[in-house]
Amino acid sequence: MPKGYWVSAYRTISDPEKLAAYNKLAAAAVQAGGGRVLVRGGRVEAHDAGIAERTILIEFDSFEQAVATRESAAYQEALAVLADGVERDFRIVEGID
Repeated sequence: MPKGYWVSAYRTISDPEKLAAYNKLAAAAVQAGGGRVLVRGGRVEAHDAGIAERTILIEFDSFEQAVATRESAAYQEALAVLADGVERDFRIVEGID
């Protein structure tokens, strides 16, 4: 069964306090959903239309698990706290294995 991945690329961070509050809640939601953080921040080399901002990559055992975690009440609470504190590109993608 192919794995699922959350990929987040932050375009701007306008409210670091909202992001910090979101991070605490989101970490618990991801852990409860079985997600494993593979990339959190760190160095970025952007190409083409990419932006060298904070990048997050989280792995789940399946695409369905990744979607279910995104839709969970715990993660929705984290999103409500984040609100307009950032602008990001968030997507869920299916792995090839």
